[in-house]
Amino acid sequence: MKIAFHGAARTVTGSKHIIHLHPNKKILLDCGLFQGMGKETLSLNQHFGFDPQEIDMVIISHAHIDHIGLLPKLVKEGYQGPIYCTEATAALADILLRDSAHIQESDVAHINKIKKQQGKSLVTPLYTMEDTLKVFPLFKKLDMNEWYQLDDQVQLQYTEAGHIIGSACVNLKLTENQKTTRLTFSGDIGRYGDDILKSPESFPQADAIIMESTYGDRLHPHAGSPAEQLLAIIEKTCVEKKGKLIIPAFSVGRTQEILYSLNQLELENRLPKIDYYVDSPMSVASTYVVKSFPDLYNSKVQQVLKRDEDPFMFKGLVMIEDVEVSKSLNFKKDPCVIISASGMAEAGRVKHHIANNIEGSQNTILIVGYCEPQSLGGRLRDGAQQVSIFGKQYEVQSEVEVIESLSAHGDYEAMSQWLSCQDPTQIRKLFLVHGDYEVQQKFAERLRKKGFLDIDIPDQHQVIGLGEWEK
Repeated sequence: MKIAFHGAARTVTGSKHIIHLHPNKKILLDCGLFQGMGKETLSLNQHFGFDPQEIDMVIISHAHIDHIGLLPKLVKEGYQGPIYCTEATAALADILLRDSAHIQESDVAHINKIKKQQGKSLVTPLYTMEDTLKVFPLFKKLDMNEWYQLDDQVQLQYTEAGHIIGSACVNLKLTENQKTTRLTFSGDIGRYGDDILKSPESFPQADAIIMESTYGDRLHPHAGSPAEQLLAIIEKTCVEKKGKLIIPAFSVGRTQEILYSLNQLELENRLPKIDYYVDSPMSVASTYVVKSFPDLYNSKVQQVLKRDEDPFMFKGLVMIEDVEVSKSLNFKKDPCVIISASGMAEAGRVKHHIANNIEGSQNTILIVGYCEPQSLGGRLRDGAQQVSIFGKQYEVQSEVEVIESLSAHGDYEAMSQWLSCQDPTQIRKLFLVHGDYEVQQKFAERLRKKGFLDIDIPDQHQVIGLGEWEK
């Protein structure tokens, strides 16, 4: 048995890991898009490092684009097998992949317009809408906490990851030469005590674990509830300074958490009476999907639903899909809150909102989740005084605030808690993925002190053999 790491290897995005089983089976865990990697991004997404036609099955952990965003390219290049996921993941993927295809086509059309004028060779998109529509019939939707026999060598059970709606840890029993190896892939591990989602579940004892490590060197600060922090920033920016609050937020997960917090303030009659906008067609659609799975909410939200049938809607909230309405916000002088994708501020309408407001000292840009250091959101978070947006330089005169408590990734304590159900003496190998290398090294040292002694941090396209293990 071997595992090949073709993405999220010493970096955070592009999750793709292949399990090679004797004699010739290949199982792909996730098929994510690289994001926020600067000039390297396109090249990383153009080349898988493996032949899609040789993959036998795909198992998806959750619907964030850095875990599913290259599925259309996989199918375009010849993959025709099953794609296993939870029902909520399939519903979100339908929205996110269509949006991604639209972005691919639009970006290439813009680039080719310039190249044509310059007499240069034209480029093609990573994939098109036509490619994307071929993905959805391949989805096989599975329930949580139930073992499924996928074929004569592979059994799969999903357990709750607590990251976004439908997110799951992948637990596998892999049979090779009449011996069974128990392998768990964490996907992305959420936070315990999340405002909306259930906490990550314990999972069956494993022999090997592939584990994310995004915040392996960080403890999220206990700075009060997200609602209280949001309220303080809204009051300072919109009430006192009469400015605009721009919030880059991932369409799935983060946007709904913000809306839930604002709704809670409205229920308590504390929400300032200004205009609130969700300006992203994908965020609007994703919110409707999240609403359609109330059984996946935690017990606290179940209680809220008894007195408020829509915990993501409140007075003053406008959901914007039309592009002309979006553009009109640029001319709005009144204070307001604009929530828009993408979360790293690398694409979408939020880049326009930041460009139009970043040089106003009365305004605030609020970062509410992880951003790759090279992304626009990452540069703002790190204190850049000047940034380039659409090829133009802007002075950062607005305030830049960060709320860590809205992150969907658990910190090192949460990740350690997720691992606490395991007997370290039975773990033959623990692979750290989905993290920056320096962070992973610190997290590995922490885990060694907890008894997890054989830890690997694989590099891009590295293949590591596991040998034949008995259960």
